[in-house]
Amino acid sequence: QVQLIDTGGGSVQAGDSLRLSCVASGLTFSHYTMGWFRQGPGKAREFVVGIKWSGSSTAYADSVKGRFTISRDNAKNTVHLQMNSLKPEDTAVYYCAADQWGGSRLDLNKVDYWGQGTQVTVSS
Repeated sequence: QVQLIDTGGGSVQAGDSLRLSCVASGLTFSHYTMGWFRQGPGKAREFVVGIKWSGSSTAYADSVKGRFTISRDNAKNTVHLQMNSLKPEDTAVYYCAADQWGGSRLDLNKVDYWGQGTQVTVSS
């Protein structure tokens, strides 16, 4: 049984940092492109960041470029998202995602597995 466990969300002030983590089990982690989507209140789920299964490339939404950094540790089946300079518009539920052999810019409709989501709230 495949599981993606999202952790690390919380409530912070604008300008603060948070680090999300996603631990995967039940799959061959090195075969999966990993990343995060987010869904804000009343909004559709949107792509945030992805890192290719090979680790050779990453992709970021324009809204987070320069502030967020994704990394993966294949030995620990873990992917991390370092979020700096957080803004109120980053407030959302963040969902870890896995797509086997996918490109770094994850496609919502091609995600194979989802985490349960973790809430990030940024106040001004």
